[in-house]
Amino acid sequence: MIPHDQYHGTGNDFVIVDAHADERRESTDRQAGSGATRAYVPDRAAFAEHACAERGVDGVLFLAVEPQYTPPRAVMTLVQPDGSTAAMCGNGARCAARWVAEREGVDTVMLDTQAGTRRAEVADESVTVEMGEPAFDPDTVPVARDEPMVKSSLAGFAVTAVNTGVPHAVAFVDDVDAVDLDAEAPALRHHDAFPEGTNVTLASRDEDGGFSQRTFERGVEGETQSCGTGAVAIAAVAARLGLLDDGRSDVTVRPPGGTLRVDVSGDRALLTGPTVWEDEGELPVRPPRVTDA
Repeated sequence: MIPHDQYHGTGNDFVIVDAHADERRESTDRQAGSGATRAYVPDRAAFAEHACAERGVDGVLFLAVEPQYTPPRAVMTLVQPDGSTAAMCGNGARCAARWVAEREGVDTVMLDTQAGTRRAEVADESVTVEMGEPAFDPDTVPVARDEPMVKSSLAGFAVTAVNTGVPHAVAFVDDVDAVDLDAEAPALRHHDAFPEGTNVTLASRDEDGGFSQRTFERGVEGETQSCGTGAVAIAAVAARLGLLDDGRSDVTVRPPGGTLRVDVSGDRALLTGPTVWEDEGELPVRPPRVTDA
């Protein structure tokens, strides 16, 4: 069994595992002369599939803390319910930063993700994480286009494509709650315009100038209660399309699970929101794959 913590950021739930346990287990095995070394979690895909089904979470965060740096760093790997790895996750990064900050007694953490290094500031339950520069370049998203995809008609939506660590197809609608997301999103999720697939994020304007959000996540293959990269995508696309009131660069985004703030004034977007510790427990190191159970 392997111990874990469970956090959520605005309803986005994650199991967090100390990835350095792998190295400690291998070292112990060598010292004991047990022959072939064993990784603590030998099959992360199978582990994540089982953990997500067992705990009802949206992904597993493997965190390898490197406390010798100032501020401390952590290598963050997110494995999703389908066993795939996501390059970046905004709410996952916020939960990861708080987990590291509490263990190391700091309020600033550097997270090394597959999308780049991200700085996070922790203030009690609220965490702000740098999300990088939103990219509309078709090769970066990626989209099968020669020019950026801006308000292109795809699968019944006016879609703008942006990469905020992972690709998003963003569309503004009159009322996000009126859309049958599970029925309509898959056509965009798997559209030929997105050679690597895409997350599908819908938004509608609120009375205060912010936006309500719903996201169908690639890798989860369904709607999640919140998506941090999706919230940043909404703000970035809204800024590009001139939809932010009075030229503001910060905006409130409301997924079903809570409220997030996004600031797109600088080179790197900032995502701020609450994080909540939920539980701790243990999971089997070598679970059966969900498809084999």
